[in-house]
Amino acid sequence: MQILCSLFNNGPTRYNHLKKTLDGVSNTVLAHALRELEGDGLITRHEYLEVPVRVEYEITRPGKALIPILDQLGNWSMAL
Repeated sequence: MQILCSLFNNGPTRYNHLKKTLDGVSNTVLAHALRELEGDGLITRHEYLEVPVRVEYEITRPGKALIPILDQLGNWSMAL
């Protein structure tokens, strides 16, 4: 949920910048979550053949469609 919201708010984001926006997440957990979200079609991974290689992650249209639902869940949890 945090990854999707971060990518929605910040646009295409490099791995290290994304990691900084997420509080206390390890490299292993973040890498695994990114692979799962990519496999589910909620984010895309763009690899640019530069030296060093630059990788950016971006939320997809189906991922953006989830944002209003996530906002509603957040509002609901705050109302409890």
